[in-house]
Amino acid sequence: MSLKLAAFVDGSVYSASVCDHAAWLANLNAPSRIMVTHMLGRRSRQSVPADLSGNLSLGARTDLLTKLSAADEEWAQLALARGRAILEDVAARLAEKTEAAVETRLRHDDLADAVAEQDADVIVVGKRGEASGYAREHLGSNLERVLRGSDKPVLVANYEFSPIERCLIAYDGGTSIAKAVRYLSGTDASAYAGIEFHILKAGEDTPDVRAELEGVAATLKQAGLTATWEIRAGEPEQAIPDVAVEKKSQMLIMGAYGHSRIRNLIIGSTTTSLVRSCRLPILMFR
Repeated sequence: MSLKLAAFVDGSVYSASVCDHAAWLANLNAPSRIMVTHMLGRRSRQSVPADLSGNLSLGARTDLLTKLSAADEEWAQLALARGRAILEDVAARLAEKTEAAVETRLRHDDLADAVAEQDADVIVVGKRGEASGYAREHLGSNLERVLRGSDKPVLVANYEFSPIERCLIAYDGGTSIAKAVRYLSGTDASAYAGIEFHILKAGEDTPDVRAELEGVAATLKQAGLTATWEIRAGEPEQAIPDVAVEKKSQMLIMGAYGHSRIRNLIIGSTTTSLVRSCRLPILMFR
Protein backbone atom coordinates (compact mmCIF):
# COMPACT_ATOMS: atom_id res chain seq x y z
CA MET A 1 0.00 0.00 0.00
CA SER A 2 1.30 3.44 -0.89
CA LEU A 3 0.48 5.68 2.06
CA LYS A 4 0.36 9.46 2.20
CA LEU A 5 1.32 10.74 5.64
CA ALA A 6 1.03 14.29 6.95
CA ALA A 7 3.30 14.93 9.93
CA PHE A 8 3.29 18.13 11.97
CA VAL A 9 6.33 19.23 13.99
CA ASP A 10 6.86 22.24 16.24
CA GLY A 11 10.46 21.85 17.34
CA SER A 12 9.54 20.40 20.74
CA VAL A 13 10.96 17.17 22.15
CA TYR A 14 8.01 15.39 20.56
CA SER A 15 9.13 16.29 17.03
CA ALA A 16 11.70 13.47 16.92
CA SER A 17 9.03 11.01 18.02
CA VAL A 18 6.62 12.30 15.34
CA CYS A 19 9.33 11.63 12.74
CA ASP A 20 10.04 8.14 14.05
CA HIS A 21 6.37 7.13 14.16
CA ALA A 22 5.80 8.50 10.67
CA ALA A 23 8.84 6.59 9.39
CA TRP A 24 7.59 3.37 11.01
CA LEU A 25 4.19 3.68 9.38
CA ALA A 26 5.72 4.61 6.03
CA ASN A 27 8.03 1.60 6.12
CA LEU A 28 5.11 -0.75 6.76
CA ASN A 29 3.31 0.65 3.72
CA ALA A 30 6.19 1.25 1.31
CA PRO A 31 6.43 3.02 -1.01
CA SER A 32 5.01 5.98 0.92
CA ARG A 33 5.22 9.73 0.99
CA ILE A 34 5.59 11.94 4.05
CA MET A 35 4.67 15.62 4.03
CA VAL A 36 6.15 17.35 7.08
CA THR A 37 4.76 20.75 8.04
CA HIS A 38 5.91 23.29 10.58
CA MET A 39 3.32 25.90 11.46
CA LEU A 40 4.44 29.51 11.76
CA GLY A 41 1.07 30.73 12.99
CA ARG A 42 -1.25 33.14 11.28
CA ARG A 43 0.21 36.08 9.40
CA SER A 44 -1.86 38.59 11.32
CA ARG A 45 0.30 38.86 14.41
CA GLN A 46 -0.56 42.02 16.30
CA SER A 47 2.02 42.96 18.88
CA VAL A 48 0.88 46.59 19.14
CA PRO A 49 -1.64 47.09 21.98
CA ALA A 50 -4.66 49.27 21.40
CA ASP A 51 -3.08 52.33 23.00
CA LEU A 52 0.61 52.66 23.85
CA SER A 53 0.79 56.37 23.22
CA GLY A 54 -0.34 57.82 26.56
CA ASN A 55 0.64 61.47 26.64
CA LEU A 56 3.41 61.08 24.09
CA SER A 57 3.82 63.66 21.42
CA LEU A 58 3.01 62.78 17.82
CA GLY A 59 6.68 62.40 16.99
CA ALA A 60 7.28 60.06 19.92
CA ARG A 61 4.27 57.92 19.03
CA THR A 62 5.46 57.62 15.45
CA ASP A 63 8.92 56.59 16.62
CA LEU A 64 7.49 53.98 18.99
CA LEU A 65 5.24 52.47 16.33
CA THR A 66 8.16 52.33 13.91
CA LYS A 67 10.26 50.42 16.43
CA LEU A 68 7.42 48.03 17.19
CA SER A 69 6.94 47.41 13.49
CA ALA A 70 10.66 46.68 13.11
CA ALA A 71 10.51 44.28 16.07
CA ASP A 72 7.60 42.46 14.45
CA GLU A 73 9.55 42.11 11.23
CA GLU A 74 12.58 40.80 13.10
CA TRP A 75 10.39 38.29 14.98
CA ALA A 76 8.91 37.07 11.71
CA GLN A 77 12.34 36.57 10.18
CA LEU A 78 13.59 34.68 13.23
CA ALA A 79 10.50 32.45 13.23
CA LEU A 80 11.07 31.72 9.55
CA ALA A 81 14.73 30.84 10.10
CA ARG A 82 13.86 28.65 13.08
CA GLY A 83 11.18 26.85 11.06
CA ARG A 84 13.60 26.14 8.25
CA ALA A 85 16.16 24.77 10.72
CA ILE A 86 13.53 22.50 12.31
CA LEU A 87 12.54 21.11 8.91
CA GLU A 88 16.17 20.53 7.92
CA ASP A 89 16.66 18.46 11.07
CA VAL A 90 13.44 16.57 10.43
CA ALA A 91 14.37 15.76 6.84
CA ALA A 92 17.77 14.49 7.96
CA ARG A 93 16.23 12.28 10.65
CA LEU A 94 13.67 10.82 8.26
CA ALA A 95 16.35 10.12 5.65
CA GLU A 96 18.10 7.91 8.21
CA LYS A 97 14.97 5.94 9.05
CA THR A 98 12.95 5.52 5.86
CA GLU A 99 13.19 5.49 2.09
CA ALA A 100 9.83 7.19 1.81
CA ALA A 101 9.67 10.36 -0.26
CA VAL A 102 9.81 13.32 2.13
CA GLU A 103 8.58 16.85 1.50
CA THR A 104 8.78 19.74 3.95
CA ARG A 105 6.98 23.02 4.12
CA LEU A 106 6.38 26.04 6.31
CA ARG A 107 2.83 27.27 6.64
CA HIS A 108 1.15 30.37 8.07
CA ASP A 109 -2.11 29.05 9.47
CA ASP A 110 -3.90 27.48 12.39
CA LEU A 111 -2.80 23.89 13.03
CA ALA A 112 -6.29 22.44 13.22
CA ASP A 113 -7.29 24.17 9.98
CA ALA A 114 -4.16 22.89 8.25
CA VAL A 115 -4.83 19.32 9.41
CA ALA A 116 -8.42 19.43 8.18
CA GLU A 117 -7.23 20.46 4.71
CA GLN A 118 -4.60 17.71 4.33
CA ASP A 119 -4.83 15.31 1.42
CA ALA A 120 -3.35 12.46 3.45
CA ASP A 121 -4.28 8.97 4.55
CA VAL A 122 -2.96 9.37 8.11
CA ILE A 123 -2.11 12.42 10.24
CA VAL A 124 0.83 12.21 12.68
CA VAL A 125 1.09 14.68 15.58
CA GLY A 126 2.76 14.80 18.99
CA LYS A 127 0.77 14.15 22.14
CA ARG A 128 2.00 17.38 23.66
CA GLY A 129 3.32 20.54 22.11
CA GLU A 130 6.23 22.85 22.61
CA ALA A 131 4.67 24.77 25.48
CA SER A 132 3.53 21.81 27.56
CA GLY A 133 6.90 20.58 28.80
CA TYR A 134 6.80 17.18 30.41
CA ALA A 135 3.55 17.51 32.35
CA ARG A 136 1.74 14.21 31.79
CA GLU A 137 -1.61 15.68 32.79
CA HIS A 138 -1.42 18.44 30.20
CA LEU A 139 -2.35 17.69 26.61
CA GLY A 140 -1.06 19.73 23.72
CA SER A 141 -3.31 22.75 23.35
CA ASN A 142 -4.13 21.90 19.74
CA LEU A 143 -4.49 18.14 20.02
CA GLU A 144 -8.19 18.00 20.80
CA ARG A 145 -8.97 20.45 17.99
CA VAL A 146 -6.91 18.31 15.60
CA LEU A 147 -8.86 15.20 16.58
CA ARG A 148 -12.14 17.02 16.19
CA GLY A 149 -11.22 18.45 12.79
CA SER A 150 -9.66 15.47 11.02
CA ASP A 151 -11.73 12.84 9.24
CA LYS A 152 -8.55 10.80 8.74
CA PRO A 153 -6.88 8.47 11.25
CA VAL A 154 -4.62 10.41 13.61
CA LEU A 155 -1.49 8.79 15.02
CA VAL A 156 -0.70 10.58 18.28
CA ALA A 157 3.00 10.04 18.93
CA ASN A 158 4.18 9.37 22.45
CA TYR A 159 7.29 11.00 23.97
CA GLU A 160 9.62 8.37 22.55
CA PHE A 161 9.26 5.79 19.78
CA SER A 162 9.58 2.06 20.47
CA PRO A 163 9.25 -0.71 17.86
CA ILE A 164 5.59 -1.74 17.63
CA GLU A 165 4.91 -5.49 17.70
CA ARG A 166 1.91 -5.68 20.05
CA CYS A 167 -1.14 -3.49 19.71
CA LEU A 168 -4.22 -3.11 21.92
CA ILE A 169 -7.57 -2.35 20.27
CA ALA A 170 -9.97 -0.64 22.69
CA TYR A 171 -13.28 -1.87 21.35
CA ASP A 172 -16.54 -0.20 22.39
CA GLY A 173 -18.87 -1.22 19.57
CA GLY A 174 -19.07 2.30 18.19
CA THR A 175 -18.79 3.47 14.60
CA SER A 176 -15.31 4.93 15.18
CA ILE A 177 -13.70 1.68 16.28
CA ALA A 178 -15.56 -0.18 13.53
CA LYS A 179 -13.80 2.14 11.11
CA ALA A 180 -10.48 1.14 12.67
CA VAL A 181 -11.24 -2.57 12.20
CA ARG A 182 -12.12 -1.96 8.54
CA TYR A 183 -8.87 -0.02 8.09
CA LEU A 184 -6.74 -2.82 9.56
CA SER A 185 -8.51 -5.59 7.68
CA GLY A 186 -8.61 -3.79 4.34
CA THR A 187 -6.97 -4.83 1.11
CA ASP A 188 -3.52 -3.88 2.41
CA ALA A 189 -3.79 -5.67 5.75
CA SER A 190 -0.57 -7.56 4.99
CA ALA A 191 1.35 -4.43 6.03
CA TYR A 192 0.30 -5.15 9.62
CA ALA A 193 0.81 -8.92 9.54
CA GLY A 194 3.78 -8.72 11.91
CA ILE A 195 1.77 -7.11 14.70
CA GLU A 196 -0.15 -9.01 17.39
CA PHE A 197 -3.55 -7.41 17.97
CA HIS A 198 -5.42 -7.85 21.24
CA ILE A 199 -9.05 -6.69 21.33
CA LEU A 200 -10.35 -5.43 24.67
CA LYS A 201 -13.93 -4.66 25.68
CA ALA A 202 -14.32 -3.05 29.10
CA GLY A 203 -17.57 -3.76 30.90
CA GLU A 204 -20.02 -6.59 31.40
CA ASP A 205 -19.33 -10.08 30.06
CA THR A 206 -22.39 -11.24 28.13
CA PRO A 207 -22.98 -13.76 25.33
CA ASP A 208 -23.76 -10.93 22.91
CA VAL A 209 -20.51 -9.14 23.73
CA ARG A 210 -18.56 -12.37 23.34
CA ALA A 211 -20.13 -13.03 19.96
CA GLU A 212 -19.33 -9.49 18.84
CA LEU A 213 -15.68 -9.77 19.84
CA GLU A 214 -15.40 -13.18 18.19
CA GLY A 215 -16.67 -11.57 15.01
CA VAL A 216 -14.14 -8.72 15.20
CA ALA A 217 -11.28 -11.16 15.79
CA ALA A 218 -12.49 -13.33 12.91
CA THR A 219 -12.51 -10.32 10.59
CA LEU A 220 -8.89 -9.55 11.44
CA LYS A 221 -7.84 -13.19 11.16
CA GLN A 222 -9.45 -13.53 7.75
CA ALA A 223 -7.26 -10.63 6.66
CA GLY A 224 -4.19 -12.56 7.76
CA LEU A 225 -3.68 -10.79 11.09
CA THR A 226 -3.09 -12.23 14.54
CA ALA A 227 -5.95 -11.35 16.90
CA THR A 228 -7.05 -12.33 20.40
CA TRP A 229 -9.75 -10.82 22.59
CA GLU A 230 -10.95 -10.43 26.15
CA ILE A 231 -13.61 -8.74 28.24
CA ARG A 232 -12.41 -6.90 31.34
CA ALA A 233 -14.79 -5.76 34.08
CA GLY A 234 -14.59 -2.13 35.04
CA GLU A 235 -14.52 1.29 33.46
CA PRO A 236 -12.53 1.82 30.23
CA GLU A 237 -10.36 4.53 31.83
CA GLN A 238 -8.95 1.92 34.22
CA ALA A 239 -9.26 -1.34 32.30
CA ILE A 240 -7.54 -0.16 29.10
CA PRO A 241 -4.31 1.12 30.74
CA ASP A 242 -4.18 -1.98 32.98
CA VAL A 243 -4.47 -4.40 30.06
CA ALA A 244 -2.01 -2.36 27.99
CA VAL A 245 0.59 -2.84 30.71
CA GLU A 246 -0.22 -6.53 31.24
CA LYS A 247 -0.01 -7.29 27.52
CA LYS A 248 3.07 -5.11 27.07
CA SER A 249 1.25 -3.28 24.29
CA GLN A 250 3.26 -0.79 22.28
CA MET A 251 0.35 1.04 20.64
CA LEU A 252 -3.31 1.68 21.39
CA ILE A 253 -5.99 1.84 18.70
CA MET A 254 -9.28 3.44 19.63
CA GLY A 255 -12.15 5.55 18.37
CA ALA A 256 -12.25 9.26 19.04
CA TYR A 257 -15.79 8.76 20.28
CA GLY A 258 -18.15 5.87 20.84
CA HIS A 259 -21.79 5.46 20.01
CA SER A 260 -23.02 8.08 22.47
CA ARG A 261 -26.09 10.03 21.51
CA ILE A 262 -24.16 13.22 22.26
CA ARG A 263 -22.58 13.29 18.82
CA ASN A 264 -21.05 16.76 19.14
CA LEU A 265 -18.83 15.65 22.02
CA ILE A 266 -16.32 14.03 19.69
CA ILE A 267 -13.58 13.94 22.28
CA GLY A 268 -15.32 12.57 25.34
CA SER A 269 -14.01 12.17 28.85
CA THR A 270 -12.86 8.58 28.27
CA THR A 271 -10.82 9.48 25.21
CA THR A 272 -9.26 12.51 26.86
CA SER A 273 -8.37 10.48 29.94
CA LEU A 274 -6.73 7.72 27.90
CA VAL A 275 -4.73 10.07 25.70
CA ARG A 276 -3.54 11.80 28.83
CA SER A 277 -2.67 8.74 30.90
CA CYS A 278 -1.48 6.02 28.47
CA ARG A 279 2.22 6.13 27.82
CA LEU A 280 1.68 4.74 24.35
CA PRO A 281 1.25 6.10 20.87
CA ILE A 282 -2.45 6.09 19.97
CA LEU A 283 -3.90 5.54 16.52
CA MET A 284 -7.28 7.22 16.69
CA PHE A 285 -10.24 7.04 14.33
CA ARG A 286 -13.13 9.47 14.15
